Amino acid sequence: MIALPAKIADLDTPALLIDLDIMERNLRRMADYTAEHGLRLRPHTKTHKIPALARQQIDLGAVGLTIAKVGEAAVMLAADPPDLLLAYPIVGKRKLDRLMEVAKRAPVTVSLDSLTVARELSEAAAAAQIEIGALAEIDVGLGRVGVQPSDAADLARNIAQLPSLRFEGIAFYPGHIKTLDDEGRRALAALSTLLSGVVRDLKQAGLPPRIVSGGSTPTMFHSHEVAEMNEIRPGTYIFNDRNTVFSGACAWEDCAASILATVVSTAKPGQMIIDGGSKTFSSDRPVNNDVGFGRLINAPAAVFTKMNEEHGFIDIHSVDESFSVGDRVRIIPNHVCVAMNLHEWVYGVRGNSVEQAWRVEGRGKLQ
Repeated sequence: MIALPAKIADLDTPALLIDLDIMERNLRRMADYTAEHGLRLRPHTKTHKIPALARQQIDLGAVGLTIAKVGEAAVMLAADPPDLLLAYPIVGKRKLDRLMEVAKRAPVTVSLDSLTVARELSEAAAAAQIEIGALAEIDVGLGRVGVQPSDAADLARNIAQLPSLRFEGIAFYPGHIKTLDDEGRRALAALSTLLSGVVRDLKQAGLPPRIVSGGSTPTMFHSHEVAEMNEIRPGTYIFNDRNTVFSGACAWEDCAASILATVVSTAKPGQMIIDGGSKTFSSDRPVNNDVGFGRLINAPAAVFTKMNEEHGFIDIHSVDESFSVGDRVRIIPNHVCVAMNLHEWVYGVRGNSVEQAWRVEGRGKLQ
């Protein structure tokens, strides 16, 4: 454990801060929303990567946790989860052997889109004398993973016939819906129609899905409008970020995460350099084709134009405030999930006080 400074001013930089008041409000809002609409909440831990925060989500009603990699699943066992969903096809004996060790300690479900992965998972589960849940992954428009919706019943039928696998339902990710403007709402309505057809096909095949798991950040508070979906897997909502604001899913006051940085140079007129670059912030671009790598809370008119590994370039031509070497700024990153993966420790703050330090236990768990 590291020494915990009493005040934000005592922290070294760059440092990733979590505003506890905002985070707690975000967690409660999602818990209330899913309870009101009868939706299962299985949050994706890729955003925070911290078992203690996963436990908070479970205590607020989450039915389980979502992860992408076996290494992440092993870390999240510390949250004592009622269920772990690996929303990623697990390929290869080494990964499967590790997954079986996880499954001996917590119920595990895997989403998959091929009979090859299903067979390997079945063989590993049978050898370990464990039953694994399985969700048939369908592609609803993103074009990343998932079978075509018309093939969902065939995949489900094959899963159900394999030993040591338990067909639970379907999974999907509507990542192609970036905003909920008129085009986004039409896409959401089309998704609802598509899912109704898939569920109808599964029922006709004698395989009614217990779980229809999906959702995305831009659509998270409109999930109840999607026919048949009964589970959502949001991740970013716990902190939110610049792209969540641009997608229309939250406001600036809902962004709990910011990166504290120090101005290290003002040598070039109209520009300042901060002590954080690509090793500190996400290099993801804004989803709305805006510019910059983050929003300066202290000076929203400033533009975070580019990054080297350790240098952040801030254009301050349009800023009324003046900055000097040694000044500190707080910046909301474009994509907080990636930024979290770059930091070993993050700090929970309330007002000007530092109340908590968390080690980011899931960072770098890529296997």
